[in-house]
Amino acid sequence: MGIVLIGVSHKTAPVEVRERLAFAETRITEALREMVDHRAIDEGLIVSTCNRVELLATTAGEPESGIARLSAFIHRYHGFAGESLNGHFYHRADLEAIKHVFRVTSSLDSMVVGEPQILGQVKEAFHLAQEAHTVGHTLNRLMSRAFAVAKRVRNETGIASSAVSVSFVAVELARKVFESLKGTTIMLVGAGEMAELAARHLINYGASRILVANRTYEHAERLAAEMKGMAVRFEDFERRLAEADIVICSTGAPNYLIRREHAHQALHARRNRPVLMIDISVPRNIDPALSELDNLFVFDVDDLEAVAAGNLKEREREALRAEAIIEMEAERFLATLAEGDLNAVIGAFRREINDLALAEFERSRKRLGDLTPDQEKVIRVMLNAVVNKFTHPILKQLRESEEGHSAYLEAWREMYHRDDEKR
Repeated sequence: MGIVLIGVSHKTAPVEVRERLAFAETRITEALREMVDHRAIDEGLIVSTCNRVELLATTAGEPESGIARLSAFIHRYHGFAGESLNGHFYHRADLEAIKHVFRVTSSLDSMVVGEPQILGQVKEAFHLAQEAHTVGHTLNRLMSRAFAVAKRVRNETGIASSAVSVSFVAVELARKVFESLKGTTIMLVGAGEMAELAARHLINYGASRILVANRTYEHAERLAAEMKGMAVRFEDFERRLAEADIVICSTGAPNYLIRREHAHQALHARRNRPVLMIDISVPRNIDPALSELDNLFVFDVDDLEAVAAGNLKEREREALRAEAIIEMEAERFLATLAEGDLNAVIGAFRREINDLALAEFERSRKRLGDLTPDQEKVIRVMLNAVVNKFTHPILKQLRESEEGHSAYLEAWREMYHRDDEKR
């Protein structure tokens, strides 16, 4: 049983191609059942996100035929008759397909290496395939192992331990300043996209209250309503600075909006409880000299980007460790997959011989006369011993054969395993 994969991603295809190849969640079941034809393709699942569309499948035939079947299916399904998109596709088979699945699930193939969203997206794709009954023994084993490998990568490397976007760096800094973000208050001065995103991340990590000040009060009201916060009139934000544990400033003002006198007043009112101020504005809106004050931590956009760049380099170093884990895990999985196939053949062969022996015993029963339970037990033990002695050298040769997992195994599978599956 071979494993094959085709796909496009942000690395190989522009967004206009990816969106044309995307599968709507409401039609995934239909697509899966059309893809898995039980001729070229036996099992399958589809991963469809904004950054990638991938078809993963098992095939009983040659990998090339399985890949061709998947390519023909996706072209036909999306209506690309006569229009080839193969220049955007990548193809993987067997070990390389396994490695790719492990890399994707572990977020090594993501636009931002180490981001956690892809694991949830792959799990959802697997769940949909399970509901559609298009995954079986092989893909169940593969995906179960992929999720375990992703967990191992996160536990044994620092691939996701440091923020690599400016908005997440804000969270990282806040968690260093405060023991916990639970119950903290955020003030947004201005409502730039990056500042808004940072505020949303902070809320996700425990911040409980948000104040939004913007020159256009209606905009402040709208954003505050979205974030379940409170709008503040722009002319009042200085007076209310003392309420904020974290201030994120992002306006188009050409000068400093938060100066030393504002900071002194706020710290005095807060009884010197610490304040984190993040200035994402260009030109800067927070006087950088405020960082000289005790219990006041000021970072501008260059500081955040420098931290993010340093963290990205660290992630890249950790990614090398993750790649080594995936290499080892993929080779181990392929070996156990082949060994599992071998064990299935061996089990079928042993059952075949054992059934023959028992059938002969039943045919000879009348000539043996009445048997006591102990006599029958002894005969069955003897038959089992004969079966073991007869099969042992054959099975030993099968396990030790250099071709035990290829042509030789295929011949045995044809004779026993497939017949056994039909029973």
